[in-house]
Amino acid sequence: MVQHQPIRSGLGDREIPDKLYFRIGEVARLCEVPAYVLRFWETEFPQLKPNKGGTGQRLYRRRDVEMALRVKTLLYDEGYTIPGARQLLKTESRGKGPSLLPGIDEPADLQKLKRLRKEMLDLLALLQKPAGTKQTAAVHSIRSAKTRRNPAEESAQGLFSEQDPPSRDQP
Repeated sequence: MVQHQPIRSGLGDREIPDKLYFRIGEVARLCEVPAYVLRFWETEFPQLKPNKGGTGQRLYRRRDVEMALRVKTLLYDEGYTIPGARQLLKTESRGKGPSLLPGIDEPADLQKLKRLRKEMLDLLALLQKPAGTKQTAAVHSIRSAKTRRNPAEESAQGLFSEQDPPSRDQP
């Protein structure tokens, strides 16, 4: 197995030459990977799409070379898997940066999460009230949202009556 040396910030001491197009061999030398690896990455990463000239030769533009270097950094230096690197590049290309919650991109999902967060904050505020305060309004609002009453609920109704509970200081 070939051990790849970590690349130092981009190309290290070397710069990407100021050219319009690069052939696959040049890009392979710049990225320090074999040409077949670049061809494989083209199949795995849709962002890496070099143009093909009239003779079928792959012609990489500067942004393709930069993308190949980014893929190499993700795979070899940062330890991403190919699917993980593909997902990261996809989210970066959308301009969102890395997503902490994959699959929660839909506005409806975001609205549900916001509503759930508000309900949880309301519940937290209710739970943080001191034991001596009246809690019946909150209990009634929760109860009104329910359509059926449960027998266990009726037996627990006395727990939330308007009477103040005995203080803890008394034996």
